[in-house]
Amino acid sequence: MTLSAVATLPLLSLTEPLPGFPGHRDYVLVTADGDGRLFWLQSMDADGPRFLAIDPAMYFPEYAPTLPPTVCGELGLEQSTEMRLYCLLTVPPEGPSAATANLRAPIVVNPANWRAVQVVLTDSSHQIRRPLRR
Repeated sequence: MTLSAVATLPLLSLTEPLPGFPGHRDYVLVTADGDGRLFWLQSMDADGPRFLAIDPAMYFPEYAPTLPPTVCGELGLEQSTEMRLYCLLTVPPEGPSAATANLRAPIVVNPANWRAVQVVLTDSSHQIRRPLRR
């Protein structure tokens, strides 16, 4: 990806860094495939982390987590319906067919200001390792 391509992407500013990555708050969300089903959450730092992510609605239409009320205020969301959700993926050594999504800790994004935060849900009905394939 060229620098000019990165400049046209919205910059996600995390209000809190992702666990284990304290020095990284600025990311871009880049389509990893041609149809918008898979994304890279890429740190803006040259040596920063990169994570695979999905829009959970594309894979799990029933997924509708209840967020803590403070999240909307923290991100400047008027209503929770304005938000976008992304879930991070884990691809184990067995390969992509065994990939899982973390539905317990979605990344919540306000598309109006591109502020974001990863929320750890207290509702145990959402799996940490939900298979993408059934």
